[in-house]
Amino acid sequence: MIKQLKIGIIGMGRIGKLHGNNLAFSVPNAKIEAVADLFLNDEMRAWAQGLGVHKIYDNPAQIFADPTIEAVFICSSSEAHADLIIQAAVAKKHIFCEKPIHTDAAKIREALAAVEKAGVKLQVGFVRRFDHNHKKVRDIVASGQVGKPHIVKVTSRDPEQQPMEYISTSGGIFLDMTIHDFDMARYLSGSEVTEVTAIGAIKIDERIREFSDVDTAIVLLKFENGAIGVIDNSRAAHYGYDQRVEVHCDKGCVQDYNDLIDTTTISTKDGVCSERPKWFFLERYNQAFIAEAQEFTAAVLNDTEPSVTGIDGLMPVLIAKAAQKSLDEGRTVKLTEFA
Repeated sequence: MIKQLKIGIIGMGRIGKLHGNNLAFSVPNAKIEAVADLFLNDEMRAWAQGLGVHKIYDNPAQIFADPTIEAVFICSSSEAHADLIIQAAVAKKHIFCEKPIHTDAAKIREALAAVEKAGVKLQVGFVRRFDHNHKKVRDIVASGQVGKPHIVKVTSRDPEQQPMEYISTSGGIFLDMTIHDFDMARYLSGSEVTEVTAIGAIKIDERIREFSDVDTAIVLLKFENGAIGVIDNSRAAHYGYDQRVEVHCDKGCVQDYNDLIDTTTISTKDGVCSERPKWFFLERYNQAFIAEAQEFTAAVLNDTEPSVTGIDGLMPVLIAKAAQKSLDEGRTVKLTEFA
C-alpha cells in the first residue's frame, strides 16, 4: 500500500482550493486529513466534504493540535503566513507556504528561525520554478551547456489589471507581481542579486497613483556571478498572460516562449497568424502547481530537502524592497542596505 502524507490545508480561498484539488486528484501519496479557515462557510464545508475530508475546522489551531497531521499547506491571507509558519513549526508540522512569507523581512527571519529550531521542512510556493519551459531553461544553464550567464531577461505581463481593491493593499507592484520575477531571475542565473535599479510609470490606470504605485516597470539587476538582468512588467498586456525568459551566456543563448491556447498557425498571402498566449495564470501554470505539490510531498516522505527553501522566500522580498527604494529615490540600491 502506498504511504500517504497526511496534510492539513489552512485557508480555503481560491489558492487553497487549487492546492486541495491537486492534492486530492493528482498527488497519490498525499491525503488531505483536515482543512481550516477562520471564515468557514457552507460553500467551503461542501467543497471539503466533496473531497472526502471530515475534519473541517474554523481555526488553524485545531490542525496544529491534531497529532495525525504531518504537514500543512498554508494558503491563508499573506499577512498571516509568518505567524502560521511559526505555529506550525512549534507543532512539528512540515510546511508548504504560499508566497510571500511576509512583507516584513524581520518577520520572515523570525519564521525561518522557528523552522530551523523545530527541524521541520519548509517549501515556499514560487510555482514558476516548476513550469516545464522555465525549468528547462534553468536546467540547460545550470548544466553549463551554453556557458556562463551574461544576461538574464524576464518578461512578465498580466492580461488585465487586478481590481483596485486588491492593488490598494497588495504592497505595490514589486511585492505583488515582480516578486515572482525576482525569484525567477535568481533561479535562472544561479546567483544572488547585489544591486537593483528600478524605473516605473503609470501607463494603464491613473487611479493607481492614489496608492503610490505604478503599473509599468523595468528593473535592472546585478548578480554576484557578474551577470546582469532585466525584468519588464505590465499590469495589463491585453493579449494574454505574457511569460517569457531568456538567458544569454558566453557559449550561446536559451529562451522560452509563451504557452499558447493552441499551436496552430495559419499562413496566407495576408500574413501568418497564431493563437494568443493563455489568458489566466491557472491555465499557464496548472501543471506547475501539481509539480510543486508532488515535490513537497516527496520531500517529506523521503526526507529530502525541497528545492524552494525559506531563503528563497526571503531574498525576493529583499529585492522587492530594494526595487521600491530605487524607484522612490531615483538611484541604484545595493542589497547590503537590507542585510
